[in-house]
This record gives sequence, structure tokens and C-alpha cells, in this order.
Amino acid sequence: MSHDENSKPYDLEERTAVFAEQSRAFVKRLPRTIGNIEDAKQFIRASGSIGANYIEANEAIGKKDFVMKIKICRREAKETSYWLRLLDVDGSLERHASNSQLRQRS
Repeated sequence: MSHDENSKPYDLEERTAVFAEQSRAFVKRLPRTIGNIEDAKQFIRASGSIGANYIEANEAIGKKDFVMKIKICRREAKETSYWLRLLDVDGSLERHASNSQLRQRS
């Protein structure tokens, strides 16, 4: 087996970081409307918060602390999905592959 095959396929720290990076790249391509600017701010905060809270969960003091922080990650993921939905309120972004990939990951 190569090194790549031995690496964790579900490394959530890395996956959440990549998701936050892709979210930021997606926002840069949005039209600059008042609604998009405000919704994008919330979207960016929530998308980055998923990974930050996951890192904190890995440093949890005990099982209850870990579970609570994972629940926060889940809540942030749901919030991210909500803001992404608002960014695509007219459905024009649905045709773009990057938007559908983000929706699947959020």
C-alpha cells in the first residue's frame, strides 16, 4: 500500500478546512448585491466554524464535552446550508457545479 492509501479517508479536520476554502472561493464569484454581501458574511462565518469547532472537539476534556462540540459542528453545518440556500434564492446558481458540490458537503 502506498502512503496515500494509508492516510485517513475521513480526515474531518482536512475536509472541513477544504470546505471552508471552497466556500470562500465560491463567495468571491458571487454578484455583489446587498443581499449577497450580507448573506455571504454569515455563510463564510458558519462554514469556517464547522472546522474550528471540530478541532476543539478533538481537544475535548471528556466525552460529554466532545459530544457537545460535535453537536455545535452539526448546528454550524446546518446553518451553512441555510445561508447557501439564501445565496441561491433565485435558483441561478443551481446550474454551477461548485454550488451543487457545496450543497452536498454542507
